[in-house]
Amino acid sequence: MTPKRGAPVCVAMSGGVDSAVVAYLLKKRGYDVVGITMQIWQESQRDPRHAGCCSLGAVEDARRSARMLDIPHYVINFKDQFKQTVIDEFVREYAAGRTPNPCVTCNKKVKFEAMLQKSQELGCEALATGHYARLRRDPKTGLMRLMRARGIAKDQSYVLYGFTQAQMEGCYFPLGEMPDKAETRRLAREAGLPVADKPDSQEICFVSEAGGYREFLRKSRPDMFEEGELITVGGERLGTHQGVADFTVGQRRGLGVAKGKPLYVIEIQPDQNRVVVGTDEDLKLTHVRVPAWHWTSVAPTNEPLRVQAKIRYNMAPQPATLRVEDGTATLTFDQPVRAVTPGQIAVAYRGETVIGGGNIE
Repeated sequence: MTPKRGAPVCVAMSGGVDSAVVAYLLKKRGYDVVGITMQIWQESQRDPRHAGCCSLGAVEDARRSARMLDIPHYVINFKDQFKQTVIDEFVREYAAGRTPNPCVTCNKKVKFEAMLQKSQELGCEALATGHYARLRRDPKTGLMRLMRARGIAKDQSYVLYGFTQAQMEGCYFPLGEMPDKAETRRLAREAGLPVADKPDSQEICFVSEAGGYREFLRKSRPDMFEEGELITVGGERLGTHQGVADFTVGQRRGLGVAKGKPLYVIEIQPDQNRVVVGTDEDLKLTHVRVPAWHWTSVAPTNEPLRVQAKIRYNMAPQPATLRVEDGTATLTFDQPVRAVTPGQIAVAYRGETVIGGGNIE
């Protein structure tokens, strides 16, 4: 919700341009701005200037921006909580043959839980972040609605689906109405912010550039990289693989086998240390099951809903029917969707509003 003018507002400063611009805009509008930054990981990076959000380099960038804006800035150590809720789950999910989205987990369990609590302890009326999404109150139901950003190319509503009503009441997204990222950078240059031209972070924040996520997993759970069988959906043995954590559903590269036509990962069976491959047609499904459905912006219902749904961040929403029974959702798409990946997130929209979502089974 938009806080009252002049109210104390915490800005979650990640060290990037978006959150720095939020701090600049709110101070310019007369708010009493306090910057807070999570310190969550201390893995050394090849180049700390270009490290992911909340790394040591990013913390220093946040400090520099706060200093330039002349606002108080606090660095809060969430290292233990981040490891337990994000990193450990990341490793467990890969060990179970699933492909997790750690940014979604971080948003749900750290940024908008622990940080919101910390902002309240500091006496702030709201926690503002640099996310591209919008929050509105439904005039009919009184519920808060999570909505797509105006600039659809940068919309981040997908990764925020796990918001509770209480969290939406306490958060503020000033960039939700921004037409595009170019305008954000223009404002950063106007303000003279030191991060105005800093590149967007693309990597997982706790994984070093040098080895990528596979090397991170290899250090955490070497048993995920034991040799196993590579078979077809029909059970034909094609060869061996060097670890189930090397694969995700839909993957084509790195299979090391040829059958005269392209093959893709269809299923990962960690209990048998087996990877199942098949054709592009084998990847297509109409039904997607989500065991623990979260209702974001509407009251729970057992009635079928027509929605537009997506099963990965960069996918365009597709028409589907949503049915939820005893907390388990089934999305039935009008047309088959490709590479339904266990562990990833399915999110349903109606128009611009996020209806809900959850982890794919």
